[in-house]
Amino acid sequence: MNGHFPWLTVMAALPFAGGLLVAALPAGKRLLAKNVALAVTLAELVLAVIVTVKFSPDGDRYQMTESYSWIKSFGVHWALGVDGIGVVLILLTAVLMPILVLASWHDADTPQVRMDGTAGDKAAPRSTHAFFALMLMVEAMVVVSFAATDIFVFYIFFEAMLIPMYFLIGGFGGAQRSYAAVKFLLYNLLGGLVMLAAVVALYVVTANQDIGGAGQGTFDLIRVSQAVASGELDINPAAEKAMFLGFMFAFAIKAPLWPFHTWLPDTMTEATPGVAVLVTAMVDKVGTFAMLRFCLELFPNASKTFAPLVVTLAVIGIIYGALLAVGQTDIKRLIAYTSISHFGFIIMGIFAMTTQGHSGATLYMINHGFSTAALLLIAGFLITRRGSKTIADFGGVQKVAPVLAGTFLVAGLATLSLPGLAPFVSEFLVLIGTFSRYEVAGVFATVGIILAALYVLVLYQRTMTGPVKAGVEKIKDLNVREMVVVAPLIALLLVLGVYPKPILDVVNPAVEDTITRVEQNDPKPTDPIVPAEQQLAADTHGGNK
Repeated sequence: MNGHFPWLTVMAALPFAGGLLVAALPAGKRLLAKNVALAVTLAELVLAVIVTVKFSPDGDRYQMTESYSWIKSFGVHWALGVDGIGVVLILLTAVLMPILVLASWHDADTPQVRMDGTAGDKAAPRSTHAFFALMLMVEAMVVVSFAATDIFVFYIFFEAMLIPMYFLIGGFGGAQRSYAAVKFLLYNLLGGLVMLAAVVALYVVTANQDIGGAGQGTFDLIRVSQAVASGELDINPAAEKAMFLGFMFAFAIKAPLWPFHTWLPDTMTEATPGVAVLVTAMVDKVGTFAMLRFCLELFPNASKTFAPLVVTLAVIGIIYGALLAVGQTDIKRLIAYTSISHFGFIIMGIFAMTTQGHSGATLYMINHGFSTAALLLIAGFLITRRGSKTIADFGGVQKVAPVLAGTFLVAGLATLSLPGLAPFVSEFLVLIGTFSRYEVAGVFATVGIILAALYVLVLYQRTMTGPVKAGVEKIKDLNVREMVVVAPLIALLLVLGVYPKPILDVVNPAVEDTITRVEQNDPKPTDPIVPAEQQLAADTHGGNK
């Protein structure tokens, strides 16, 4: 047992225990269930702040590490630890969860929509207890995924989070919720099964070379990645490529990367707004995080080999997602395709394998979480008021609900990466980092920026401006609870837009360590800068050479 306080284990246990408590409350105590869920997420936020403050960017790569023997015969340990990337993503999760609980306060109070789209029995509302208990379970599993330093432990929770997500989507979504939930589950289970084969293969390789000691293999991420970096673990190139593809396939589905993305639009369209944010702002980030932590560090040579292919797929995803967003008639589906485009930027930054690209990609994970949460939740408030998610049913909202329209505009401008708002800095870093190694990809990726301006501004123009359409006049402005949900998200978008340094200071040491392990150096400029007088002399005498 470690000598220090097990902060990360407590952070994982608190929402899990809170979920069990909420589920065990008497059926009639709906308000109590909500309050307990909110209290647990606030306590988790306090713990996340403490862990972030305790983390030292100048210290060891992995800090607050814990390791307890679990399945001794296979070398499996309950091993947790955070680097700069993991700690900021845990903080993102902890910040968003109380916001999502408040935003979803009444989502389980209303009758379930039938499969034919009609309202269910008003006397039979859905289970508030199950809804919030499942949300807390997902939070616990996401925290473990960001902190796990045992590959087997990571795999278990990477897969286990599918179970509560399946019930959140299928039990509390729209008319096509069952289809969306099954599609979500099947896609991600397929990825997980392929990854399991790669996990077993990696263990066999470490066992054959006695990396775990005593003739055993090991699932210790830190030990294996160090052995790979030092050359102690020699993996056959063909086997390394196969294992990389096994891991990457699962992460590409979770992320989601084109063409493995098709489950996301259905899921986000049918899920409640809070659950949709849970998917795209937290669960999907596990996929992009894992690309950094597992693919690049465990299989550096294979990562370099497949990097051009992955960057190409990411660029296609950027443009594809943006183009399809432009043509959508459903507000939530439009936002889903914007997320596919944004995940393309994140993955492109990761596989550009430059310090700017990695820093930008990690910062993008944070900023995308806040911007998408703001846009989706405000859109959810709007859809609930109107009773429709079809863009054509709106118009003139800013005249009857100016605060709602104003916050929707800020969230939309953040989504298109307007300078001064948080996503701009991360997108700029990703483009710089990509352009320095893959110029053509960087150029094509900028098309996504132009299309983003189109789909966001057209969405705002069609829903918020112009004459007030029939049915819109009844829309009320944001109430106090909704303002409490939206205000911190808008504030974070503004603050991180002008001062992202605190996050970058925490992230950059881990980024530099990853780049070193992959043995990639930032490309040097091809045209060195020379003093003007030397350039003039060269131009004058160039014909005499």
